[in-house]
Amino acid sequence: MAATKRDYYEVLGVSRTASSAEISRAYRKLAIKYHPDSNPNDDETIAKFKECAEAYEVISDEQKRARYDQYGHAGVEGGGRGFQDVGDIFEAFGDIFGGTIFEDFFGGRSGGGRQRVRRGADIRCDVTLDLEEAAAGCNKKVSLSRHDQCETCRGSGAEPGSEPQVCNRCRGHGQVVQATGILRVQTTCPQCRGNGKITTSSCRDCDGSGAIPKEVVLDVQIPAGVDDGMRVRLAQEGQPSPDGGPPGDAYCFIRVRPHKIFKREGSDLILQVPLSYSQAVLGTEIEIPTLNGRRTIEIPQGTQSGEVFQIRGQGVPDPRSGMRGDLLVHTYVEIPKKVNAKQEELLRNLAELENEHVTPHRESFLARVLHYFHHEEGTK
Repeated sequence: MAATKRDYYEVLGVSRTASSAEISRAYRKLAIKYHPDSNPNDDETIAKFKECAEAYEVISDEQKRARYDQYGHAGVEGGGRGFQDVGDIFEAFGDIFGGTIFEDFFGGRSGGGRQRVRRGADIRCDVTLDLEEAAAGCNKKVSLSRHDQCETCRGSGAEPGSEPQVCNRCRGHGQVVQATGILRVQTTCPQCRGNGKITTSSCRDCDGSGAIPKEVVLDVQIPAGVDDGMRVRLAQEGQPSPDGGPPGDAYCFIRVRPHKIFKREGSDLILQVPLSYSQAVLGTEIEIPTLNGRRTIEIPQGTQSGEVFQIRGQGVPDPRSGMRGDLLVHTYVEIPKKVNAKQEELLRNLAELENEHVTPHRESFLARVLHYFHHEEGTK
């Protein structure tokens, strides 16, 4: 029988309302406490180290945290990395989070002097969509800048004919070990920057970096239902690894332009529809727009301003489940600022039939005030 997972907030010792900064601080503490270099050959501590990393991976991510808060472990099942090796944790957080957690303390590496190849950095690109494109899904071309391997030196950074030399500081390991009290910290070698080798004669085309910047145009498949602020992952389209590891990913961030007619709330669309007084009182049929074309709806007699009519399945699909939201037609009675003589005559006749008091035609402000006070005295 599988062991029951502990609550991720309990693992990190933070409240369910903790901020991102509080979560990061809590994780830093636990990462130092359970770091394998401080607890060699301690399987229980390593298990806690992995547990903390798993918890941090979920609740430091806004989308994963929201699913976890709503559904618990079932909401993020299969969505995590499933850390099997301690080195995977360093690779995941040392690179993805720009070194804010592990490179500051451990250099992004662990494992008794064993050098791990580094994953390339992630890069960002942006795409702007109309609401119709976001709802239906589409193909877009995006342009991004990344570094490709220098053809002159084939990525070595050395001038053709010269060979990189083994770094004399780390002896080719790419890492150095520093001891502070009982804590042994393994960091990236500052001399070779983790490569294990140094270039004595730099390539003239890439200036020793082994890579040159290049503009790339990619086709991106935008799934139906994406919303403003979401992102689409382009696997392995990021920066190349500096030492032969896998490339990073590119993340395409979505921006959806405001629509002239519809307002979006999640998977639902909201449409504001004005009604005249006579339409609201007598009822009518009106033609409204939807993302799939025109549609006629019936407005019953006596419709009040602010009533909402729900048209199922005419909203936007959820990008994860595919379930389509609804179109919510919000009605309001529009009062004209001006009427012609015939309309005024009809409205006054209607007011008399309803025994309603209306302002006399062209009555002066002073006369209306005197009429008001006279009415007030008569009611006392």
